[in-house]
Amino acid sequence: NVLVFGEDIAQHGGAFGVTKGLLDEFGPKRIRNTPISEIGIVGAAVGAALTGLRPVVELMYVDFAGLAMDQVVNQAAQNRFMFGGQARVPMVLRTQGGSGRGNAAQHSKSLEAWFAHVAGLKLVMPATPADAKGLLASAIRDDNPVIFLEHKLLYRTKGDVPVGEHLLPLGTADVKRQGGDLTIVTWSREVVFALEAADNLAAEGIEAEVLDLRTLVPLDKETILASIRKTHRALVVHEAIKRAGYGAEIVSLIVEEAFDDLDAPPRRLAGLETPIPYAAHLEKTVVPQVEDIVRAAKELAS
Repeated sequence: NVLVFGEDIAQHGGAFGVTKGLLDEFGPKRIRNTPISEIGIVGAAVGAALTGLRPVVELMYVDFAGLAMDQVVNQAAQNRFMFGGQARVPMVLRTQGGSGRGNAAQHSKSLEAWFAHVAGLKLVMPATPADAKGLLASAIRDDNPVIFLEHKLLYRTKGDVPVGEHLLPLGTADVKRQGGDLTIVTWSREVVFALEAADNLAAEGIEAEVLDLRTLVPLDKETILASIRKTHRALVVHEAIKRAGYGAEIVSLIVEEAFDDLDAPPRRLAGLETPIPYAAHLEKTVVPQVEDIVRAAKELAS
C-alpha cells in the first residue's frame, strides 16, 4: 500500500536521483510521474492516504511548497482532528531545501519553521545516511502526515547504513559528539558543520557537545534539557533566517525549563535576513559556516 509519486521521479529518478531505480523494482503502478502541480501532487496524496494507502510524494524544492500549502495545512494536517480521529492521513511529503549549490533565491530556502507551526504535522530533518533511512522508514509507518526535509548538499554524504529493516522513532534526538563545556543544538547540514567546529574547538581546549535534533516535531525536549544541565551553555545553530526561526523555539524551551542551570544566556546563530544569493562567495556569507560556529562557541564559553 506504499506508492511514490512526484515530478520526474520515475524514469529520471527525481531532481537529485533519490528515487532512481524504484521504477524498475516496483513498476509504474507504484512509482508514478505527475504533472507540474504541487497542489495537485499533495492533494492526490491526501486522497490516497484517506482511502488506505501510504503515499510518499516528492516536491522538487521546498520553495515550491507554498503552491501546495492549502492541501498541506487545511487538509493533510487537519483531517484527523476534523473527523474526530476517524480519518487518518498517513503520508510522507519529501522535499529538498538549503543553500550551497548556487541555486539562488527561488531554489534554496530553509522553511522548516513554516511546517513546525502547523498542528497535525510531523517534521523530520536528517543529517546522516543512517538517520535518513531509519527516519524515513518510521515516517512511512506513521499514521500522521510527515514532512521530510532533506538538505540537497547532504546527498553527497557517505556513511555506514544498517542492512535490512532500520527504524528510528520519530521524536528522538541524537548526541553526535559528547562534550562538557557547551551544547551546540542543530539539525540537517549544520550538524556536519557543528561536528567540524567541535573538532576545531577541542584543539583549543573547549569540548562542545553536538546535539542533532533529527526530528523537529515531535521535539525531544528531554535530551535537549539533559545536555544543557550537563554543559550549562547553549548555542543553537540553523541555516534558516534567524528571525522567527525554529531556533527561537529551542531557546524558549531552555529558558523556560532549565533557566537555573544556565551559566550564560542561550545564543542563536542563524541565517541572515536576506534571500539566498546566487554568487558562491555571497552564498556562504548568509548562512552559518564552520568558522562562524567556532567563533560563537568561543564567545559563549568565555
